[in-house]
Amino acid sequence: MNYTVVRNKTYDYTGQSYASVYPNLHKYPATMLPQLGIDVLKEFAITKGALLDPYCGSGSSFMCGIECGLTTMAGFDINPLAALISKVKYTRLSLDEIEHVKHILQHTLVEFLNDEKRLHTIRIPTVTNIDFWFSKDVINKLAVLKQGIDAIENADIRNFFLLPFSETVRDCSYTRNGEFKLYRMKDEDAVNFNPDVISVYFKYVNDIASYYQTFYLPRLKKPLLIRIRNEAFQPKAETYDVVLTSPPYGDSRTTVAYGQFSTLSNEWLGIQYARKIDSMLMGGAKTSGIIPTGVIADYIYEIYRADKKRSLEVSSFYTDLGLSIQDVAKSVKKGGKILYIVGNRTVKNIQLPTDQFIAEQFEEHGFKHIITYKRALSNKSMPSKNSPTNKAGKTVQTMLYEYIVACEKVV
Repeated sequence: MNYTVVRNKTYDYTGQSYASVYPNLHKYPATMLPQLGIDVLKEFAITKGALLDPYCGSGSSFMCGIECGLTTMAGFDINPLAALISKVKYTRLSLDEIEHVKHILQHTLVEFLNDEKRLHTIRIPTVTNIDFWFSKDVINKLAVLKQGIDAIENADIRNFFLLPFSETVRDCSYTRNGEFKLYRMKDEDAVNFNPDVISVYFKYVNDIASYYQTFYLPRLKKPLLIRIRNEAFQPKAETYDVVLTSPPYGDSRTTVAYGQFSTLSNEWLGIQYARKIDSMLMGGAKTSGIIPTGVIADYIYEIYRADKKRSLEVSSFYTDLGLSIQDVAKSVKKGGKILYIVGNRTVKNIQLPTDQFIAEQFEEHGFKHIITYKRALSNKSMPSKNSPTNKAGKTVQTMLYEYIVACEKVV
């Protein structure tokens, strides 16, 4: 069965970016455009009820809900860094306390960095191949910073100061600029790379505080309640009136590398499983056979004819996505709507109809497909070309469009 797709240029937002309206507090890959979520909620007249985002990332969907009048929301994400970003954005904090703690932290750092004996007492976190990714000077200063942040008693304020720390970890490492995957800069570039860790950190503190004060804090008014959990979504007692989300477009290893992007930050933050996150996400575990039925089956079979291994990887992703949809479907009230914003990725020159798969899966679990809109994709931070064959010079264009799948629960 083919589910109706309508090209809708209203949702193109040509020339706009995430930061056009709501600057993020921390970089994160493939973030959903808040303008899109807001306008979609408005089109379906969703102004009240509880909202769920089962793969919330850095929390774009919650700003959409706030702007449309929703006051109860819940988000889940396996990646600790994503959960941290969302928690800070949607937790009401005292600006005076942030400023007070900043001055204490500055004073503490000066004391430590000027005392050679105390410097030797600093504990260096366990970071895989730490000397490969950071210079000795950067390691020592990051460790001093982390110890100072860990001493902040208020957990919400401590989380706030961890965001600029995470950005500083990325900026002061030997990772290549502009990459979401984990690549080290050239040795000749590393030799001349001497970042001022403390200055970088406090610039981020000031920038994030400014964005928080201007764009987020004014919107965090009672009775607003947003719960963010660092875990995979599972159906519980809570039910929801709307699901607004942008799930992964494919497995993290070959599409958007959420785990790799976050690895160094997560390890510095003390996450012991940081290197395993990509394998924990959709499609991260192996499957023994390709999907035999449904709208996606023929496409995966075509991939199977070209590359059996890739067909199993793709099947693993859609199996996981289907199981997740089954869990989400259980948690939506009758009459509730799901709004999934997805891309149809290409594997082995075969474009996979993820939008059709999502509509089909929800219809199998008590929903009726309403409409799918197709919009030009011009504002997500993703590579415009990739090399599916891994042969030098052989590239193809990646996604040009995004799809907004809308379904309503009828059973």
